[in-house]
Amino acid sequence: MMIRTEEKPSFADPTAEGQARGAQTPGAGGEFVLTFHCPDSLGIVQSVADFLLRQECYIVDLKQFGDRNAGHFFMRVHFASTGDTTGDTAAVEQLRDSFAPLAGQWGMDWRLERQDRKQRILVMVSKYDHCLNDLLVRARNGELPVEIAAVVSNHPDLEGLAAWHGVPFHHIPVTPETKAEAEAKLLGLVDAYEVELVVLARYMQVLSDSATARLAGRAINIHHSFLPSFKGARPYHQAHERGVKTVGATAHYVNSELDEGPIIAQQVIEVDHTYTPADLVSVGKDAECRALTNAVRWHAEGRIILSGNRTVILR
Repeated sequence: MMIRTEEKPSFADPTAEGQARGAQTPGAGGEFVLTFHCPDSLGIVQSVADFLLRQECYIVDLKQFGDRNAGHFFMRVHFASTGDTTGDTAAVEQLRDSFAPLAGQWGMDWRLERQDRKQRILVMVSKYDHCLNDLLVRARNGELPVEIAAVVSNHPDLEGLAAWHGVPFHHIPVTPETKAEAEAKLLGLVDAYEVELVVLARYMQVLSDSATARLAGRAINIHHSFLPSFKGARPYHQAHERGVKTVGATAHYVNSELDEGPIIAQQVIEVDHTYTPADLVSVGKDAECRALTNAVRWHAEGRIILSGNRTVILR
């Protein structure tokens, strides 16, 4: 297999038609994001750049990665149309239809969306409110490109927080006897709200294999990074007794292996002997919020591509 070492897209079009296109005003139309991966080969970047030129689009930002060991290529392109497509949802379908033959030629697994599109997410939580609150605030003020469609919890404690933000709250108790019924209700809400991403924001229940399979690549979890050293209850107190020097958190996609799905984001904060168990808990909450926020943002912006049990994040 031929592996591309470094490839620079060419934007030059010396023809009169090309010059006329170049004379159009940049930024006059809508903006879009194309993310794809495919077997690596010579000419992929050039082909995508040529396609965008034919569509009278220009590249705003481009990130790419060629995995030489696996012979696989990953790319994310943020591009803008010079035509008047602002607010035109039909423009996305037209671009998808036009790009499909090229994607088929290179064997691409791909998606193309409007850059300003907000993903609909459902947040699952138990009693800890810090991650939920952070997501609600950032979604409300536009820092995250998401719309929180609903909050689901196995406890009623955080209904008031969701209500204050105007987000529907669903209390679904879970016991060993009702677990299957509870998950059926959850998946029903995912369908009813047309949810694209489920976020487990300190949801202290383990999803079944059937539920994780249904949500494969569409569910993100957060947990502290003391695992597997400090398992069970009061992990921060266990860590304090061992004199840990860092506190961290890991955000990952959910799979059938508990807390072992493909890692998306991690945060590490240094601590020392002066930190009490309460201080460690506080620092841990900060790390969890930061890691989870990054993971949700990168997913919503189309920056993450799953590659086996790893993630490629085109930042």
